[in-house]
Amino acid sequence: MHFEPHLSPARNSAMRSADRTTTRRSFTIAGVKTWDVIIIGGGIIGIALAIALRKRGATVLVVERGEPGREASHAAGGMLVDCPLETPAVLQSLATASARMYPEFAHELEVESGMKVDLRDEGTILFPDPHHADECERIGLAAAKPRELEPELAETQGGAFYLHERSVDPRALTAAALKAAKNRGVDFSSGDAVTAVNLSDNQITGVSTTKTSFRADKVVNCAGAWAGQVGPQAFPTRPVKGQMLCLVMPSRTLLRHVIRSPKAYLIPRSDGRLLVGATVEEAGFDKRTNPATIQGLHRAALELVPKLRDAKILEDWAGLRPGTPDALPILGATATPGYYVATGHFRDGILLAPITAEVMAAVIDGRRPEHDLTPFSPERFL
Repeated sequence: MHFEPHLSPARNSAMRSADRTTTRRSFTIAGVKTWDVIIIGGGIIGIALAIALRKRGATVLVVERGEPGREASHAAGGMLVDCPLETPAVLQSLATASARMYPEFAHELEVESGMKVDLRDEGTILFPDPHHADECERIGLAAAKPRELEPELAETQGGAFYLHERSVDPRALTAAALKAAKNRGVDFSSGDAVTAVNLSDNQITGVSTTKTSFRADKVVNCAGAWAGQVGPQAFPTRPVKGQMLCLVMPSRTLLRHVIRSPKAYLIPRSDGRLLVGATVEEAGFDKRTNPATIQGLHRAALELVPKLRDAKILEDWAGLRPGTPDALPILGATATPGYYVATGHFRDGILLAPITAEVMAAVIDGRRPEHDLTPFSPERFL
C-alpha cells in the first residue's frame, strides 16, 4: 500500500484547519471503522512514527495501554548521546543521523503544537571511567578544562572531555508530539491494552484489546518493554529499570552543560530543574523507587557539584527501558505480512525517535529506507 504525501499543517492556519477536517477520516468497511495503520504503544517512538505516517497520507490509530507518553518516555533523561564510546558501533550511524535531525524535528513539533520542548545545545562534560580515558583520546574526543566550563564543579574530578551533544526535555517533547499528532488527525485509544494482533489467512486484520477490537491491514508494535507480550511473534524485550531524581537548582544558571561521570549524570533544564540519574536494574516491571538508591544518586550529585547542597529535591521516579538480548533495537517487518516492530531502544529511545520514525515509515510504505536495518531485524531472534 502506498500512501500519498500529506501537506504539513505548519504551513499556515488555513492548511492546519483543512488538515484537521479531512485527515481525521478513517475508512468504514461494512459499517466497521478501519485505519491504514495501527500503532501499539503511545510513547515517543509510536507518536513520532504516527506523525511520519500521517505526513504520507495514512490514517493512523495509536493504541496505548495507559496514558500516552507516560512510561519510558516520561521517565527518560533526554541526553542525545552521540558518542562512539557509549554507542554500539553497529548503531552509530543511526544515532548520528538522528542527532542531526533533532533541531528540525524539535522545531517542527514546537510549530505544530505551540509548545516548547527545551532542546539545549550547551554540550556535555564527560568524566570517563579511568579505564576508558585512553579510549576517549584514541577516538578523538576533545579534552576539556571542566572548571572553566562549569566553575561550580568540584576540583577533584580528574580529566574530562567535551562532547558537542544536545539534550531535550522528554516530557515536554512527548507532550508536544502528542498534540502535534492529534492536530494532524492521528487517532488515539488510551487505557486499554492490546491483547492480540488479529490474523486471517496469515494476513493482519487489526488488534484486539481488553475491551474491543480495531481494524487495519498494517500493525506496528511500538510497545517498548511490553512489546514481547503481544503476539503473533514473541519479541525478546524486557524491562530495564532506571531510578532518577530531580532537583531545583539554587540558580537557573548553576549548571549549563550536561555532566556525565561513572557515578551519575546531571542534566540541567532551562527552567532551573536538574535531573540526576540513573540506575540500570533488572527488576522486572517493578517501578518502585528505593530510598537508599535515590540517596546514593543525590550524594553523587553533591560530589560533582557541592553547591547542590542548597538544591531542593522536587521528585524521584523509576522508568522501564525496553532492553533486548544484544542491546540493539528491533526494527523492521516481521515474518507476518503487515506486521512490523519498532522497539527495544533501551537507553536511546528519545535520541532515536526521529530516525526510527523515518526509516519505519519507509518500510511500512514499501520503500527502501536510507539506512540498512539488517542488524536490527526481528528475524535475528528466530
